[in-house]
Amino acid sequence: MIRFAIPALAAATFASAAQAAEVQIQAQGPVVELTVSEVVDAKPDIVDLSAGVTSQARTAVEAMRINAREMTAVIDRIKALGVDADDIQTAGIDLNAQYDYDQETREQVFRGYQASNRVSVTLRDVDRAGEVLDALVAAGANNVGGPRFSLDDDNAARAQARKAAFDNARSQAQQYAQWSGFTGVRLLEVSESVAAGSPIAFEESAGRQAMKVADAPTPVEPGLVGTRVSLTVKFEMTR
Repeated sequence: MIRFAIPALAAATFASAAQAAEVQIQAQGPVVELTVSEVVDAKPDIVDLSAGVTSQARTAVEAMRINAREMTAVIDRIKALGVDADDIQTAGIDLNAQYDYDQETREQVFRGYQASNRVSVTLRDVDRAGEVLDALVAAGANNVGGPRFSLDDDNAARAQARKAAFDNARSQAQQYAQWSGFTGVRLLEVSESVAAGSPIAFEESAGRQAMKVADAPTPVEPGLVGTRVSLTVKFEMTR
């Protein structure tokens, strides 16, 4: 987005650790507003997976009992793989009645109950993602998701993207100033938004997963993840 304006007054807000104060900056010349985004790619160092068990039984109590037993085996397997307890978190527990539709009577026929339990798991060794997914399916997980790759600390990538975006914005503003007969620019205002790169994810049926476990380890490629910084800046054109 590029927008020109000739305001009588432009405002900028500067924040400090002690207090935030609003400073009014007088703009004498035309103002150019630019929105610039830059992305810095990096190799991920953590990967998030999810694993769960869905169980069915005639009664709610039996469905929950079976699910608890099967899910405990999955969680025990996760811990046996060396995952720290702090990196395992329950993501959801559900219990629902199940019905079949009778075409002849056109009525819902009660079939039983379905219980499900799911945990999210953070791995700090991305190369083990495929191995861990296979091990969880072998331990009884019939509902897996991920992988979602990311950076444990994206501050360095964010700073790099921020500088690139700001330098780009200033360069563009300088060009507009020169094309308009001005010699320089003066910063009036900056606002920022940050977003991590789009994660890679997959969901597959238990049958497909079981086949992969039997045939070969599930291949997982971490690739790169991007950290995007978008800046909206205003510069006054100066002579």
